[in-house]
Amino acid sequence: MRLRLYIPVFLLLTVCVSVLADDDIKDLQKQQKKLEQQLQQTSEMLSQTKKDEKATVTKLNLLNQDIKTRKKLIKNINKEISVLDTDIRNLNTQQKQNSNEIARLKQDYARLVRQTHYADLHASPLLFLCSSDNFQQLVRRIRYMKRFADYRKQQVARIEDLQTQIVIQSNLLNSRRMERSSALQSQKREQDKLNRDERKQRTMLGDLKKKEKELIAQQKKQQKKADELQRKIDQLIQQQAKSDLTKEQKLIAGGFEANKSRLPWPVEKGFISGYFGTHQHPVYEHVTVNNKGIYIQTPADSYARTVFDGEVTSCILLGNTYAVIVQHGNYRTVYSNLKKLLVKQGDQLKTKQNIGIIASDPAQDNKTELFFQIYKDRTLLNPSLWIAK
Repeated sequence: MRLRLYIPVFLLLTVCVSVLADDDIKDLQKQQKKLEQQLQQTSEMLSQTKKDEKATVTKLNLLNQDIKTRKKLIKNINKEISVLDTDIRNLNTQQKQNSNEIARLKQDYARLVRQTHYADLHASPLLFLCSSDNFQQLVRRIRYMKRFADYRKQQVARIEDLQTQIVIQSNLLNSRRMERSSALQSQKREQDKLNRDERKQRTMLGDLKKKEKELIAQQKKQQKKADELQRKIDQLIQQQAKSDLTKEQKLIAGGFEANKSRLPWPVEKGFISGYFGTHQHPVYEHVTVNNKGIYIQTPADSYARTVFDGEVTSCILLGNTYAVIVQHGNYRTVYSNLKKLLVKQGDQLKTKQNIGIIASDPAQDNKTELFFQIYKDRTLLNPSLWIAK
């Protein structure tokens, strides 16, 4: 009976190993799909820039994001190829072991037939039983014949099970080889695109460095506007922040804090184009930028949306764009660079509720960018640590 149980267990182990590999491949393919969607978003935003070959910081940032995402995609594809290679090796090994086991079982079976009196028994099993000297010998001979017949069946069943296993493994191998071939084609295609983008990146950087004075002057103008907005926001936050919260506000604050690193993004689509803190300028090594929040670049006419339940406490107009402050207990989120508001002061908002439409800047190649901040009481926090990865 132990021989008979061996094959189903072996079959199960082989199938389980293949299923685990299949799960890994599906996870990698799911990640690959997300990365491809991100590349599609970047391509969409790049198509919304001015239709010329003129190098701009906006185009360079989009190209940099494209290169970053494509490198992740190539790494993801390489992982998939590695998993497929391992699974193909395992399946080949198992198939070879099964073939060797079938050959051995067939030899054993042939030897078994030769080394017994089965031929005689087959010719006259009844005579074999009737020639027993006594009843006890008759019983023993009946048991012997039954065990012999059962053992033969087990040997045949083992061979059939192994043959079935080889068919399963052959089908899996064919499937894995096709997937690997497709992955290799994707890898080559994405690598070619990456090489093309990196050549374009080098050309664009060279062109932008020729316009250093003009771009640094533009950067200073943008920084002056950002500093003016920041002073207004800081002033309002200082006035609004208080320690005596209501019971409901404490519950909201607790919920907000519990969702650190899991808060939804303040836009449906986009990428972080400017990180929190002091960073080197994307073109000029000796120029730094100090961001009091994060910039999220997104397709034109995208909506800004609240990241958690809260109340609108301020709507600020600076020039021709708005900023909105939303209170979440002793936490506050700020959404700046909106061209149209969909809320007003005192409104109670739900998570992911639209706040306003993000403005596009014709002077910066139609860049559409939300400036997003988080405060706890009067202290600025890094929003990248609070929104979902």
